[in-house]
Amino acid sequence: MDTLQAVARILKTEGVEWVSCFPSNNLLEAVAVEGIRTLLFRHERGAVMAADGFSRLNDRQKFGVVITQGGPGAENSMGGIAQAYADNVPILIFQGGVSTQEYAVRPNFSPARTYQSVTRHAEVIWKPEMVSAVMRRAFHALRNGRPGPVLIEIPSDVDRQAVPETAQAYRSPGRSPQVPSRGAVQDAVRALLGARKPVIWSGMGTLFAGATDELRELAELTQIPVYCTMPGKSGFDERHPLTLGSGSGATTLPAYRWLQESDMLFAVGSSLTRTFYGQPIPGGKTIVHNTESIDDINKDYDAAIGLPGDAKLTLAMVLDEVKAQIGERPRSNGVADEIAAIRQQWLAEWTPLLESDEELINAYRVVGELERMKEKESAIVTHDAGAPRDILMPFYRATVPHSYIGWGKTTHLGFGIPLMIGAKLARPDAFCLNFMGDGAFGMSGLDLETSARIGAPITTIVLNNGDMATYPGAYPEARARFNLTHMTGDYARIAEGLGAVGIVVKKPSEIAAALVRARKLNADGRTVLLDIHCNVEGRRSRFGPRPGG
Repeated sequence: MDTLQAVARILKTEGVEWVSCFPSNNLLEAVAVEGIRTLLFRHERGAVMAADGFSRLNDRQKFGVVITQGGPGAENSMGGIAQAYADNVPILIFQGGVSTQEYAVRPNFSPARTYQSVTRHAEVIWKPEMVSAVMRRAFHALRNGRPGPVLIEIPSDVDRQAVPETAQAYRSPGRSPQVPSRGAVQDAVRALLGARKPVIWSGMGTLFAGATDELRELAELTQIPVYCTMPGKSGFDERHPLTLGSGSGATTLPAYRWLQESDMLFAVGSSLTRTFYGQPIPGGKTIVHNTESIDDINKDYDAAIGLPGDAKLTLAMVLDEVKAQIGERPRSNGVADEIAAIRQQWLAEWTPLLESDEELINAYRVVGELERMKEKESAIVTHDAGAPRDILMPFYRATVPHSYIGWGKTTHLGFGIPLMIGAKLARPDAFCLNFMGDGAFGMSGLDLETSARIGAPITTIVLNNGDMATYPGAYPEARARFNLTHMTGDYARIAEGLGAVGIVVKKPSEIAAALVRARKLNADGRTVLLDIHCNVEGRRSRFGPRPGG
């Protein structure tokens, strides 16, 4: 058994059923021999992003795996790796490397060396006898500690070398979840129950830990409202009376009010990373911080009490302590009524846009139709970067866990299409829809062909407004003189040429029917693009100074 065969055998042992890829890498043949499906994308970045989407839906139980060639293939994958790193998503990446004797010769490219700053763990298999140990460390890193990309580089003169029989044994590493100290939990609960106006801030770690039931129970028992970060959206049902909603740079009025006015913030399953694409936390609050990685505590915000550990286990301890201090009967404080009143006030301003009949179609009307579509619990929706993210995030209410995929501490245009392909591979029965602009389509539109070819049918909404709507007032001279940010395209026809179904929508009254048709076509195995002719909508649900600016 050579190095590549040994790696492939371990991937099979770990339950890997498919890999996303862009050849050339001889590991692809080795995994195919093991019966692992190889799915070719149109660009290395897209292959990485599809693995990312698959991992997000599987809560550290299964992982997206990517194989690319070395050199230019490894270089092309940078955007996808950086995105997964910023959002703390565990994926496994295999890339080729030059021979060991050429490793230090410039300009030869070493993925492991180059991507150390954007990976959870990166390692080179220098000798065939290292295979089992390197793979053990890789899967340990995927399952434990801060989630993130894991990269393995295989030099070209090592891949076909024989692995000694004594080095072929492999034992799969398990997950070793951590919990905070009992004393810290007691202190945290006393602070939480004694706060004047507390808020729970829930991140993606709540989803990864499968802790949504515990989060709901804590909110209902204490009558403390819940705000979800962009990556954490869907960790708390946004139809619940205690939801504040979620946010990017845009958010709901109830969320803004509580984040500004609260005296205590309990962060659950969140790194609390400061980001331009999220809501800031004003100073002067008592912060209790639960996160998988202790390195995140006191990183960006002062934490009065740190609760490092798995979100589900931590919330279970918190619930036990709350019940010990106040009993099992929910508190009564009128918070739900207050939230409802503020939400009604906020929606009164935006409902005319969400129900607008204007032509060109107002982008918010598209969001309104998504919000009103039936069977939302069986849909998985995501935004793309820029205007689609900030238009959709406050107004589309997530329901069950992973019914929405929020992303973007770094925001790569075009992420939505490969992300949704990965999500569809994780949840074949779900209606997987991404909401993007025409600028984003240019970054990944060719992977509609991938979706059609591999049998992972998704629906893509393109807001076709001929402009980059994130910058409606920017670069006035460049726009006036050189038409900067203007672009055109018949995206429905492009989709048809890629093997998908293209549907043009020009009237608001056509949107709902187009969504129903797209869902049926997806169920029949067809990939769909909705080319919706929209206006350039500059209004956003933002309050106060923009985060980071």
